[in-house]
Amino acid sequence: MHLIVEQRHKKTTVTCLWLYAILLLMRFLGIDFGTKRVGVALSDETGRLAFPHSVILNDKNLVAEVTQIARDQKVKAIIVGESKNLDGKANSLMKHVEVFVKAIHKEAHKPVYLEPEFWSSFQAGRRQGRRQQGSRGTGVRAEQRRENGMLDASAAAIILQSYLDRRNS
Repeated sequence: MHLIVEQRHKKTTVTCLWLYAILLLMRFLGIDFGTKRVGVALSDETGRLAFPHSVILNDKNLVAEVTQIARDQKVKAIIVGESKNLDGKANSLMKHVEVFVKAIHKEAHKPVYLEPEFWSSFQAGRRQGRRQQGSRGTGVRAEQRRENGMLDASAAAIILQSYLDRRNS
């Protein structure tokens, strides 16, 4: 993009460009909530691409840790995977998700949106070349493989990317 500006309007134009650039910077944080671990993903500054960030233990420090990441990364909103059964009804995990959403909204002072997620951990496992159900012949349980990698963070990135794609379309 080329910009031709007369000298007398240069300061105004530069100010407008900075404001425009700031408005375009929309970083988002994605969450794949689990009872043991929580996957975290971040978008790029343009809010178009999601990337795995980290995995946090689901303990008493969870809300504080997620809030700190949101503040450090200057995210505009937090996207949490909405856990439902295949028939579209909330499952047992969703009760925990709702409690987490209320707590994170109160603590982080950021908008929190639920994004429907189906099989995000399974999809993340497939993308990493792993099988989620069993480990016949490998000698390694699926749970151990999950802990060794960033599977939960990858699942959070899938949830966040789904939100970003819908938002940007």
